[in-house]
Amino acid sequence: MMKIPAGKIELRDDRVKTKWTVQVNSFLLAQIPVTKAFYGSIMQKTLGANDLPHAPVVDVSWNEAISFCNLLSQYSGLKECYSIHADGESVVCDWGADGYRLPTEAEWQYACKAGTGGYRYGELDEIAWYRKNAEGMAHEVGKKLPNAWGLYDMLGNVWEWCWDLYDKKVYGSYRVFRGGSWAEEARGCGATCRRRSHPTFRIDDLGFRLARSL
Repeated sequence: MMKIPAGKIELRDDRVKTKWTVQVNSFLLAQIPVTKAFYGSIMQKTLGANDLPHAPVVDVSWNEAISFCNLLSQYSGLKECYSIHADGESVVCDWGADGYRLPTEAEWQYACKAGTGGYRYGELDEIAWYRKNAEGMAHEVGKKLPNAWGLYDMLGNVWEWCWDLYDKKVYGSYRVFRGGSWAEEARGCGATCRRRSHPTFRIDDLGFRLARSL
């Protein structure tokens, strides 16, 4: 995992034409998304015959990603970040815990931009798998150029779940995901592009990346 320095980032919601600034504390973020092989080893799931072990895991709901984080924390002797209430919907994060968790969308965007000011941290074909070059599939992680902070596949390959609710008043429990994917047009692969889905839904181009608090 890479240590991300503290800083601040401006987020925006183009639907309602709002912007807000978030202070980001220093934290750890995985260089790559969670792979199928790693996910299977922790969750004790066997890979399919056609699965690429080092491609990002997909078809994982937000709830399943949260459960994976807690289980990996247990295996690693770390304090779990998430308390999952009996209804299965209410999840509380202990930000002081040293275990694994999902990044917030502010952390995600801040880490993706890695000090750059544009929509992307490099030329799209050099840094991302997307509709034009992915040939209709996810690819092994870490095969495109990283950003300035050594993070791979922040754009393209697969979307990544974040912790945050998208808009509780309008969309209820729907959670944010970021980054674009192999199936996405170029315009959807950018640091500020926001999408949403229900925490129980599984999507074939949506995975996640691990973070830890410092």
